[in-house]
Amino acid sequence: MKKITIAIDGHSSCGKSTMAKDLARKIGYVYVDTGAMYRSVTLYALEHGAYEANGELDAAKLQQMMPEIMISFRVNEETGRPDTYLNDVCVEKEIRGMEVSDRVSEVAALPFVREALVSQQQRMGVEKGVVMDGRDIGTVVFPDAELKVFVTASAEVRAQRRYDELLSKGTPADYEDILRNVLDRDYQDSHREVGPLRQAEDAILLDNSNMTIPEQNEWLYQEYLKKVEE
Repeated sequence: MKKITIAIDGHSSCGKSTMAKDLARKIGYVYVDTGAMYRSVTLYALEHGAYEANGELDAAKLQQMMPEIMISFRVNEETGRPDTYLNDVCVEKEIRGMEVSDRVSEVAALPFVREALVSQQQRMGVEKGVVMDGRDIGTVVFPDAELKVFVTASAEVRAQRRYDELLSKGTPADYEDILRNVLDRDYQDSHREVGPLRQAEDAILLDNSNMTIPEQNEWLYQEYLKKVEE
């Protein structure tokens, strides 16, 4: 069976990563969480003084730091899913907190950050057999991907999912703060100058507001089968 590139784009907290990870594991493909890569850069900026005392990001300082930032993915033997590593340290939990969530869109909008990470992502997928999710995979990173999916859900549903996820991990959370973050990120992601969030013309739209995880996983698997059997 031929190998293809699968690009999954969409809004924040709409389940892209869950369905992408599950599909990659099922069909034996490499999975790359590009959102985690931008979150990792944001975490590094927070931990290494790229933010001023007033909360402003020093973009010039972050640009100087970029060569120091190495992001990789390793399969967690307990979950069977990949965890994100920042300079060989697992940061899977740290990058999912609200401090990073509140700042990742402004970091992801920086041209030098996107250029560096898009280059890494394209190298990861050069041999196909990859499932990659993010905001601009089907439009910028892999415009020639054989299967492109654009995932969305209502802001309220996405906020509730994010709230439940944080609580399940023992992380304190406030639903209204998360909803505000979801709406803010939607605006920032779709209005940035470089690699804005938009549905590729040849992407399949999936609104999973009323779908269970098994339902969306089966839907994606069937779309994959259609492409490899063409």
